[in-house]
Amino acid sequence: MRIRKPIPLACIALYAVLMTGCKKPQSTQRPNILLICVDDLRPELKSFGATHISSPNIDKLARNGVSFLEHFANAPSCGPSRYTLLTGQYGPAGNDALFLRAKKIEKGDQGINPSMPEWFRTHGYTTVSVGKVSHHPGGMGGADWNDSSIIEIPKAWDKHLMPVAEWEHPRGMMHGLAHGEIRVKASDMDVYQTVEGDDTIYPDGAITSEALKQLTALSADDQKPFFLAVGIIKPHLPFGAPKRYFDLYEGVDIPPIAHPQKPEGETTWHNSNEFRNYNLWGKDPNTDKAFADEVRRHYYACVSYADAQVGKVLAALKQTGADKNTIVVLWGDHGWHLGEHAIWGKHSLFEESLHSPMIIHYPGMDRKGSKTDAIVATIDIFPTLCDLTGVQTPAFAQGTSLKGLLEKPDAVGHQAIAYKADATTIRTATHRLTLHKDGFTELYEHTATGDETKNIANNHPELVEELTNAIKAKLQ
Repeated sequence: MRIRKPIPLACIALYAVLMTGCKKPQSTQRPNILLICVDDLRPELKSFGATHISSPNIDKLARNGVSFLEHFANAPSCGPSRYTLLTGQYGPAGNDALFLRAKKIEKGDQGINPSMPEWFRTHGYTTVSVGKVSHHPGGMGGADWNDSSIIEIPKAWDKHLMPVAEWEHPRGMMHGLAHGEIRVKASDMDVYQTVEGDDTIYPDGAITSEALKQLTALSADDQKPFFLAVGIIKPHLPFGAPKRYFDLYEGVDIPPIAHPQKPEGETTWHNSNEFRNYNLWGKDPNTDKAFADEVRRHYYACVSYADAQVGKVLAALKQTGADKNTIVVLWGDHGWHLGEHAIWGKHSLFEESLHSPMIIHYPGMDRKGSKTDAIVATIDIFPTLCDLTGVQTPAFAQGTSLKGLLEKPDAVGHQAIAYKADATTIRTATHRLTLHKDGFTELYEHTATGDETKNIANNHPELVEELTNAIKAKLQ
């Protein structure tokens, strides 16, 4: 009988060390970030209470995250709203806000703080943007928005991509309709359109395809976390989407337009010029109910088309396996009037221009499927992402981290500021105050109807003074 000699303890220890060394080290990588920006998206989604809307993919994200039912943009226009998102600071009121910042950087202004993507890039993230994330899709200036010498957000992105497909250039994509139709003169382009075909016959199909490629490549890198921003153009004007999305609303009862009358007195009402620049076939939705409903159904078709693109991106994220370590933020850049206050568009400081959806999901969160009524703002996204990733929150960020609300959705929010060139507004849980540069004031109560049709400023001088001071303090 053969007797086995005992293995020395030193050999066992050495073997254990060698085997441990062969194992792939446990990842301590910070969470990835997937930021999905949707243009002109109202909070009119099924998960936000609108039963007539088909938005299954965004609704699925809502079931896995926290929905901010009272999120407000800091400006009622694409450029300045995205400025607050991407810098974490209040800024100029025009669509050229980020380009003005870029010019200061070019001149060597040392007082310009890093943008949000630049901040994450300097903290070890690979940063990639696809589609309309800043005001110009692809982030460049020039006549056709493709001049690589004019960068909208310098030092922000490792890649800032805008596939143009048959639309020739980013400017063509921005207002493109089916099969490469480019807006030359708005009055020659129909305000809405629906055409048979797959998702690629409209510009967002190309944006989504590129986003999926980038997501696959970024997910394969286990050395660095990624910050991927995807900007979906629809439901921005003109309202064009493949026919199957319009067909979703055939026979669906849509609710009547709330407070459709033009407001009396001084307000930030406007004549819907962006909308009216398009071909309306001589019709006016403020006087033609059938036409108003047709416009709304085409807007809803664009929402469902955008929702489908969100679904593709989220499905690809899950397929890569990176979803287990990725924070997802879905953000609407501002609201859009569909006839409320006799406005068709954004650019006012009424609730409809500023109110937009936001949903946040992060790995391991406890409150999946929760909704919060807390007042929050776009400017809060930068510090929130810092808080959730463990990246240092910069002192210059003017928003408030929402991590506490993600953990306790019943907690109290804060006031939300927004502005145009000639007026500023503040939204609290109970009121909205709008302060015009000429000194005129609007005050609306939000605990009852919240329809912002009765100006009660003259009846509440103390509240007007309190909220005026709050505006000044925020924007100082």
